[in-house]
Amino acid sequence: MTLIRDNPARWCLLALAAIGLGGAADNPTLTIQGDIPASVVLKADDVAQMPHLTVSVKEEKGGKVDYQGVPLAALLERAGAPAGKQLRGKALASYVLATAHDGYQVVFSLAEVSPEFANETILVADRRDGKPMAAPLGPFRIVCANDQAQSRGVRMLEKLEVVRLRK
Repeated sequence: MTLIRDNPARWCLLALAAIGLGGAADNPTLTIQGDIPASVVLKADDVAQMPHLTVSVKEEKGGKVDYQGVPLAALLERAGAPAGKQLRGKALASYVLATAHDGYQVVFSLAEVSPEFANETILVADRRDGKPMAAPLGPFRIVCANDQAQSRGVRMLEKLEVVRLRK
C-alpha cells in the first residue's frame, strides 16, 4: 500500500482538489432552475453587469459590513419566475430553494422576495465592502439585511430552484 505522503504527486493533486482550485473556482456560476421556462446559468461576470444595490448588515461581532449585489427578485424575474402582475393566485404558492456549496438550504416564498409584496430587499451579493467575495463567503451570498439573525444568509450560493406547489 502506498501512503499519500510517500507520493508527492498524489499529495499535490489531493491538496488542489481539497482547496477547490481548478476551472470551477476560476469561473463561478449560479444556476436558476425548477418551475421556470428554462434553466439559467449565470457566470460571475453576468451578475456583475446587472444593476446592483448596497445594503448594510450588522455583524455578529459588532460593526457593520456593506454588501453589494443584485436583488433576488431581479434574478428570478430574469429566469422567468412569476413576478409583478403574474404573481397572483396559484403563483403565490411558489417558493425558491437556495442551496449552498456545502448543502445548506434556505426557503423564500416568491411573494417574500417580490418588491410588490415585501418591504425588504433580499440580495444575491457578489461583493463585500466593494471587493469580490471568496470562500467561505462567496462568490455569491444571499443577504437579508433586515433579519435579526443572519441564518438565512446563504454563503457560497450555487443554486436557486423555483418550486410551484400549485400548477
